Amino acid sequence: MKNYLITVNGVEYEVSVEEVESGAVSAAPKAAPKAAPKAAPKAAAKASAGAGSIKVAAGAAGKIFKVEAKVGQAVKAGDTVVILEAMKMEIPVVAPQDGTVASIDCNVGDAVEQGATLATLN
Repeated sequence: MKNYLITVNGVEYEVSVEEVESGAVSAAPKAAPKAAPKAAPKAAAKASAGAGSIKVAAGAAGKIFKVEAKVGQAVKAGDTVVILEAMKMEIPVVAPQDGTVASIDCNVGDAVEQGATLATLN
């Protein structure tokens, strides 16, 4: 087991990583699926996917915890657009540069993969 110190958006986390043999699979059981979210955010506020030229992508796989920005909102580089939950940590996904939110391409409760486009900016 190796310990590492990882910094995500200026916040340090200490993690332990265990190396496993090639082809080894964890025997941990999967959790039962949870019920669907009570209500989806307003669909009218969501523009068509990929409406802007600047992508705001997930830095890790996880679940959408909160959508901080709205379509049409001006954001500066580093402003939080979406908050992603991964391994019980809340990870802000920030605007890579100044712009205006063109689309929000996710909903609270969505499971997303690393690199998935969560929003776009113009």
